[in-house]
Amino acid sequence: MQKVVIVGGGHAAAQLCASLTEGGYTGKVTLVSDEPHLPYHRPPLSKTFIKDPAAEPQLLRAEAAYRDAGIELVLGDAVRSIDRAGRCVVLASGRTLDYDVLVLATGTRARRLPGLPESLENLVYLRNTDDALRLRSALGTASTVTVLGGGFIGLEIAATAGHLGKPVTVFEAAPRLMARSVSPEASEHVAATLSEAGVQVRLGAKVEHVEHDERRVAALMVDGERYPVDLLVAGIGAVPETSLAEAAGLACDNGVVVDAHMRTADQAIYAIGDCTSFPYARSGKSLRLESVQNANDQARTLAGVLLGKPAPYGALPWFWSDQGALRLQIAGLAPPDAERALRPGAKPGSFSVLHFVGGQLVCVESINAPIDHIAARKLLEQGVQVPREQLVDPAIPLKSHL
Repeated sequence: MQKVVIVGGGHAAAQLCASLTEGGYTGKVTLVSDEPHLPYHRPPLSKTFIKDPAAEPQLLRAEAAYRDAGIELVLGDAVRSIDRAGRCVVLASGRTLDYDVLVLATGTRARRLPGLPESLENLVYLRNTDDALRLRSALGTASTVTVLGGGFIGLEIAATAGHLGKPVTVFEAAPRLMARSVSPEASEHVAATLSEAGVQVRLGAKVEHVEHDERRVAALMVDGERYPVDLLVAGIGAVPETSLAEAAGLACDNGVVVDAHMRTADQAIYAIGDCTSFPYARSGKSLRLESVQNANDQARTLAGVLLGKPAPYGALPWFWSDQGALRLQIAGLAPPDAERALRPGAKPGSFSVLHFVGGQLVCVESINAPIDHIAARKLLEQGVQVPREQLVDPAIPLKSHL
């Protein structure tokens, strides 16, 4: 019986278990996670979970689903090393697990502020349930909230904290919010929406010094000015968790390097999800994505390989971010030199930004326009060619082009 060991407890790992079960896989599957929790939904951690004292992690699958499928769960026991020659992994507990197929679904870790102690009471990062519980507790007593980073996670936390009635200030080093992910038009609208909700946004903010003692952060020095801090949330990005792969001698370049079937250079080792650097068929370049959709689709791709039905990964990327009453949804990826056009939405405050390369639609960002987002995904997935003037015309529904 073939033995599959999955390292990780996030969306990719859970989806691989589900897809193998649905496909009738007959081998032995073991999921190993350093977290003590069953795999759970990550997106709510920055939103509903931290504002509801009674909220519990939303499980991706009930424990019975793993048990009934014969999948062994090893929780709260991290993999410490990979023995490629012996085809086994060694856990923190000292236990050894043999494998015929090893899957790295290790995700990412939060990028840390350099030079600061890990034990500072009022400095919080957010990557998992334990972080979210700590943040939820801190939000309950915080007089003010300071967020470093104007990316998805930082802004979602800022919007949630503002909804709780906390005075919030966001410091972003770039000249606009989410500069690497969205268009200037979307950035401007998000900044305006946060401002209307009472969240202060400081752009082009250079943090020169973090003032702290052994217990707490006291203040930030930003552009020569001192800002007192009660609760500091650092949302300055994520780093792919590649330490196991690197120690095992696997190629890593902004993620564990895999081919279109999720295989590393070692024929017995695969990687899926946020930790991977993979060939993106639509651009011919390598890419790493932090996305639930990408994690799930890569897991389905690998399941097909293990079930004897291999097909290369070619899914259309799509993303979303809920920031208070604002929902930002993105279908596709836009290169920096793409031409942009605005498409007004059906309601006030809703619109889409359409990105074109050579006259062809390659990406659509939708603000509070979910119907446009769904239609855009289908258009991009199917490669439907529609004249630009028709796509931009708000009198013609996007879905009518399908």
